[in-house]
Amino acid sequence: MAELPPAESISELSPDAGAAFVLESKGQWWHAGFHLTTAIVGPPILTLPFAFRGLGWGVGFVCLTIMAAVTFYSYYLLSKVLELCEKQGRRHIRFRELAADVLGSGWMLYFVVFIQAAVNTGVGVAAILLGGECLELPSFHSLRYINFVSLLLSLAYAFLIAFASILAGTSDNVPSKGYSLESTLSARLFTAFTSISIFAAIFGNGILPEIQATLAPPVGGKMVKGLIMCYIVIFITFYSSAASGYWVFGNESNSNILKNLLPKNRSPLAPTWILLFAVLFILLQLLAIGMVYAQVAYEIMEKRSADAKQGVFSRRNLIPRLILRTLYMSLCGFFAAMFPFFGDINSIVGAIGFIPLDFVLPMVLYNITHKPPVTSITYWVNVFIVVAFSGVGLLGCFASIRNLVLDAKKFKLFSSHVV
Repeated sequence: MAELPPAESISELSPDAGAAFVLESKGQWWHAGFHLTTAIVGPPILTLPFAFRGLGWGVGFVCLTIMAAVTFYSYYLLSKVLELCEKQGRRHIRFRELAADVLGSGWMLYFVVFIQAAVNTGVGVAAILLGGECLELPSFHSLRYINFVSLLLSLAYAFLIAFASILAGTSDNVPSKGYSLESTLSARLFTAFTSISIFAAIFGNGILPEIQATLAPPVGGKMVKGLIMCYIVIFITFYSSAASGYWVFGNESNSNILKNLLPKNRSPLAPTWILLFAVLFILLQLLAIGMVYAQVAYEIMEKRSADAKQGVFSRRNLIPRLILRTLYMSLCGFFAAMFPFFGDINSIVGAIGFIPLDFVLPMVLYNITHKPPVTSITYWVNVFIVVAFSGVGLLGCFASIRNLVLDAKKFKLFSSHVV
């Protein structure tokens, strides 16, 4: 691994405003659980029934469960890599610096910066397409209570959506549906890999090192507890949303299940008050999600534009912060208005962004740092996951871009109709 001085000496020689202002290390394990839940469990779960269209009941639930198991394992390994580096005197608070250090290559830093920027911007665009735009000032740690509320909101609207779907499925106006897959083999493959990419985006995180950086030392074991909390919420929300939505609407499921429950030129398929509360909770959680994923972009901006020797709310730092953050969110808003393809953007972000960060790099980093024996099961499980998901990512990227091109032919730029 490339030799880097300890984090303390780096901060003494070159004060880092990005770390000082955005990534404060004061949190407890349950705070990490709140952050992780907000980063993973969000309104994109509304696309789960749509993703099942390309896989069907059996394969859909198998893939959903595999994604859950692999991402939990991946995040666990990544947290162990961060803990080991910290014990060796190299505490990393950014994914890009961890990758560059462990892999011993400066270009990896820029590769991870590019992937994280794509993920954060993609999530920002998708969030705006679902109805949210935000301008945030707090540090990551200061979001802990907001993200606790976000956790409660995700449970609330997942329950409401599942309940509304069940009511729709048992009503007199139950929509016609089917569970058949695409008629040709090529179409089935394209839709299947698009669906898997959507799963990757929904389970994706991409900012675990930045979340772990908010924990107060000693960090050992805290992230595992936070992950367990997060995956309990994932199990409740993901499976209920996928099962209820796909059961009611089948292969007619939209990329946003709310559009099925609120069809155009027809009365709602569930009580209006339930759907209104679900929409309200979704919009409120989007604010928290925007805050979480924007933190990495904001940290990069603060590192370059702010002066750590002056106060976080000093005029010297506040004015550039407002300008840069406004420009960033305006850029996300511009692309959201320009390309109104929520389902397609979700799958592209999964294939290009989340699969490399969450399904490939953690296994590579763990094998390099912990050096499990080549004859061990751990080593070969990690190698298999890297090879398998690298292939899935490439195929999913191709399939997702193909779908985006096909949808783009049907709609004009800046259309008010979100796909």
